[in-house]
Amino acid sequence: EGEKGIDSLASLIRAYFKLGGHHIQFNVISADTLRAAQKEPEKYRNLIVRVAGYSDYFNNLSKTLQDEIISRTEH
Repeated sequence: EGEKGIDSLASLIRAYFKLGGHHIQFNVISADTLRAAQKEPEKYRNLIVRVAGYSDYFNNLSKTLQDEIISRTEH
């Protein structure tokens, strides 16, 4: 968190591209927010997440895919 977290993330991104990475994507939302969106989708109609090569409204995704996105967020 804070400046240390920002520096760590920047270092990770630089290292990824130095090693030949060509593409990177982030979902910058907490698992708690995603769970809340599952419980009360009407409050999160405009929540867009990166899936795999595309973005979509979280509420348009199947429960299985929503759970997968949440799982990825927790790592």
